[in-house]
Amino acid sequence: MPPLIVKNPQSIKEFVGKEIGVSEWLQITQDRIARFADATEDRQWIHLDRDRARSESPFGTTIAHGFLTLSLISHFMKEVIAVESGVRLAVNYGLNRVRFTSPVPAGSNIRARVVLQGFKELPDSVEATYAVTIERGPSERPACVAECIVRYYP
Repeated sequence: MPPLIVKNPQSIKEFVGKEIGVSEWLQITQDRIARFADATEDRQWIHLDRDRARSESPFGTTIAHGFLTLSLISHFMKEVIAVESGVRLAVNYGLNRVRFTSPVPAGSNIRARVVLQGFKELPDSVEATYAVTIERGPSERPACVAECIVRYYP
């Protein structure tokens, strides 16, 4: 699905309370999980040891780090919204209310569903708060929910 293209940062406000879009599916491979483990020094067996995960984990396989899933929000946001002009810099300002509501087994596909939750004009920028739900196919339960705050600077 192509991104929603808005003319400038101020025009984002007309979408408050509306779904911005849904990203493409992205497969979470065991290789991606292993590279994330190396980057973060989080090498817990539940992420890397397939045999042990198969026998000891309640999930029956290795799973992605919650923070790996969360870190992909930036990627998904680029897929769902683009600002045509008037932005010199867009900054990930932070997150609110993050929850990892179900695991992402290796080999799963995930995508993001994004709703514009709030919009604020600030002296030097505009701030948009997006409600992001990371869905995992074919599960009906989301893998992650978070409020993502982006500041757009002219």
